[in-house]
Amino acid sequence: MLCATGAVYYLYFLPSKIAVNKIPLPSGTESDSIVVFKADRKMLLYYKGKILKSYSISLGDSPIGHKEKEGDEKTPEGLYTISGRNPNSKYHLSLRISYPNETDKMNAEKNGYSPGGDIMIHGLPNTTGFLEDYYVGNDWTDGCIAVTNEEIKEIWDPVKDRTPIFINK
Repeated sequence: MLCATGAVYYLYFLPSKIAVNKIPLPSGTESDSIVVFKADRKMLLYYKGKILKSYSISLGDSPIGHKEKEGDEKTPEGLYTISGRNPNSKYHLSLRISYPNETDKMNAEKNGYSPGGDIMIHGLPNTTGFLEDYYVGNDWTDGCIAVTNEEIKEIWDPVKDRTPIFINK
């Protein structure tokens, strides 16, 4: 898979075993790309082609396949960017993923439905974050990528708007 970051291209390979890194990122760390492996429930932050950190993730209730329409509870697949952030999200903090892109919109229109939207990387629900054990390790979102509240706090600063995110099957 190729992922563009400005004029630089990196080739990403899936390590045979992705270990979740529990060591906190140092202050001032920057990430220039994100790669998600849905089947492995892993999200990796990269900088200049090197893995900075890996996270276990939760996905939509129906995670297999590419998101096509509103309400299908699938997480999209393909190349997107971080297109915004919400510090007042009902899921702790959230980073917006640029879904739907033009292809997603055209496919949905061609098939007569809405592509949906509001796909985020976010923490746990603010009202039930105390139930972390229920959420972690289970798919429960409507198509978003969820991490713990501590992890989204850690990801928040290193991941800037326009950071590319490649979401694999």
